[in-house]
Amino acid sequence: MQVTGKVVVVTGGANGIGKAMCEAFHRAGAAKVVVADIDPDGARAVATPIGGAAFKCDVGKEKDVYHVIEETEHQFGPIALFCSNAGIGGGFDPLSVNAGGNSDEPWQRSWAVHVMAHVYAARHLIPRMKARGGGYFLNTISAAGLLSQVGSPAYSTTKHAAVGFAENLAISHKADNIKVSILCPQGVDTNMLRSIPKGPQSGDGDLSPEQVAQDVLKGLEAETFVILPHPQVLGYMRKKTENYDRWIAGMAKIQAKMREAYGKSP
Repeated sequence: MQVTGKVVVVTGGANGIGKAMCEAFHRAGAAKVVVADIDPDGARAVATPIGGAAFKCDVGKEKDVYHVIEETEHQFGPIALFCSNAGIGGGFDPLSVNAGGNSDEPWQRSWAVHVMAHVYAARHLIPRMKARGGGYFLNTISAAGLLSQVGSPAYSTTKHAAVGFAENLAISHKADNIKVSILCPQGVDTNMLRSIPKGPQSGDGDLSPEQVAQDVLKGLEAETFVILPHPQVLGYMRKKTENYDRWIAGMAKIQAKMREAYGKSP
């Protein structure tokens, strides 16, 4: 897929990977880049220099996602590429004394943002895309959806679910000429990465958001399902599937080291 001349929507576009993608799509010649974010001022700050449009959007609310889709198509034309990029880093606990946690809140919010946001986008765009002969979804997930995230069961679980939904989206609508890619980086130098405790993703080749955005353009052009800015993730996936028990044992050792390190912290 080439974004030249296309209408593109990016959720979570006010900063980090989303901001970098908005700017990259603009440079690549997108007809209009729509920046959707829960922070409307941040969205406008990204949209204005690139001649884009900004919408306030909490992707965990179906009405907000629908509003962005409806207003974008009404004002600028058919959405060719919808980037469901918004994410949160809540629920991280390096000590992880109970994988079930002690509250539903981080689970419910992670489920809304990491899973249902993708569902809402598909729910309201699939009929439109089918009617006009196709379209494209780019869902930002994480290497945690392919591997795991030590210290955050809610993050890891919902990212796995997001991969499962994207697979079904691609399978169900391949015949409708609707393409799907998932973006699964490890550490990216963003506010979210800086706000969470260090884990196995830290120091394993942290990338800039701009580099990830360039990998996105290449992945979209090739129309590959899994976009891996960190190529080592493929090797980790292979090790995981080759010997699941050995992989879990290795991850448990990382968890133990994290507990030891953070247990000594003041």
